[in-house]
Amino acid sequence: MEQASDQAVQPATPAELAEAGGQAGAFVTAVKLHDLLIDHPDVWDFLQQLAEFTAETLSTQGTTYCGVTLQKHRNQQMTVGSSDAVARQMDEVQYDYDDGPCLHALRVHAEVFISDVRAETRWPEFMEHISRHGVGAMFCLPLDLEGSAKAAVNLYGADASIFTETFKEVARTFAEQASRALRLAVRVAQHATAAEDLHSILESRTEIDLAVGILMGQNRCSQKEAFSMLRTASNGRNIKVKVLAADMVAKLNGTPATPHFERG
Repeated sequence: MEQASDQAVQPATPAELAEAGGQAGAFVTAVKLHDLLIDHPDVWDFLQQLAEFTAETLSTQGTTYCGVTLQKHRNQQMTVGSSDAVARQMDEVQYDYDDGPCLHALRVHAEVFISDVRAETRWPEFMEHISRHGVGAMFCLPLDLEGSAKAAVNLYGADASIFTETFKEVARTFAEQASRALRLAVRVAQHATAAEDLHSILESRTEIDLAVGILMGQNRCSQKEAFSMLRTASNGRNIKVKVLAADMVAKLNGTPATPHFERG
């Protein structure tokens, strides 16, 4: 069996994608994004790699900086991936003001193209800031996710000559494929969180059951009476039942309880 290659994913250029055309170009992008997702299953790490991959792929007409913003739930803190320090600094200003072209694209789910940041009247503080750092034009695209999750890609360039119509079409194809990969990354993260929550619930239930058993043996009472005693003690000490139960079990055998599903 051949071993998987450890070489880094080589980005396809806009010219290569344009030459591939239509479905073929989308397939090339999808394969490369799929490889990124396999190599970087953590959402934050994937966002970082996605931002770097996007910037490399689209930097043929001139240097393109990229930031990717993800908000998994409404009012939740943004998760951000940046291609480099320049993109990170530009994006962080938006979050300081809680507004800007990328956040607008994310919230309204619409493209934002700014051909000249010095002439743009929206978000004046942000425009002034990025203008001082050599950014002259921007192109922001929303990503299609599921449920309440929202995301957008933020592209920065020295001037509008970078963002040609061909560039925009390739960027849209790229965003479509990135949306699919990011949807999968979010699902994986949600399943991992659910698994951790389930483990915590089962672990707490195990400790409570053992603590109840201890009280039943010590007081020769029923399960209901023992749980009532545990709950009364919990209220009296102003700590959660599961915390008190874990403490009881740990003191009895010197180690935390083993969840039922982990027993041999």
